[in-house]
Amino acid sequence: MRILVVDAFTDRPFGGNPAGVCLLDRPVTDEWMQAVAAEMKHSETAFVEPVEGDEAARATPSVDYRLRWFTPAVEVDLCGHATLATAHVLFERGEAGPIRFSTRSGVLTVHRDRAGTVTMEFPALPPEPAPEPAGLAEALGTAIVATGRSRFDVLAEVADEATVRGLAPDLGALAAVEARGIIVTARADDAAPYDFVSRYFAPSVGVPEDPVTGSAHCVLGPYWAKELGRSDGAPLTAVQLSARGGTVRVATRGDTVELTGSARTVLEGELHAT
Repeated sequence: MRILVVDAFTDRPFGGNPAGVCLLDRPVTDEWMQAVAAEMKHSETAFVEPVEGDEAARATPSVDYRLRWFTPAVEVDLCGHATLATAHVLFERGEAGPIRFSTRSGVLTVHRDRAGTVTMEFPALPPEPAPEPAGLAEALGTAIVATGRSRFDVLAEVADEATVRGLAPDLGALAAVEARGIIVTARADDAAPYDFVSRYFAPSVGVPEDPVTGSAHCVLGPYWAKELGRSDGAPLTAVQLSARGGTVRVATRGDTVELTGSARTVLEGELHAT
């Protein structure tokens, strides 16, 4: 069974967010997938298998692959960078696209352009205004301008880009916040060639800080489109200010968010523990 490591949302090796991609060639258990993800130690490892024959014909809309994502600790319902990594692997193996993945968040469609850039159609998850969770500002070590909640995460807007860049949060305190993760964001500096910045912390699901988080941009895209007064479908450029860093281009179109980025395969091997 083949397993790869792919750096997502970057055009260079050792940048962006590394994801494991396991190409399943036989049925496996949930416990086995969780054990592999724990062994890989990336923020997510994706497990993908083709859907063939009558089952694909009956699906509405038809799907090409089943896709699941595991952190080292739990299975998650939505992951952007591991989806990008998986699509990159399949395109490199000859898939023409578009590719339709059956996932716990519905059918996700992925395209690739001639330059090799991948665009993923994900559900928009605009945050609802919500009270600031108790202890969040203290855990982050900074004042919060505005807070909201999405299906999975808490969003916290802070004063500026420098504040996001300089965060050194108390991860134990963040793990006590009732959410999959904490998105911290701010408008980009005036001279920056991008629109907004973020960082993402999810210690409660085994990810202290995620290098580049595609699913967080399902929240950030609608949020900043509204805050910046952008029209429906207008593209925004986002930078996630982790140590590795990465760039996500995001466009909100009604109930859909298009996330665009590049990826690079850095490792491929054979998984013997089956």
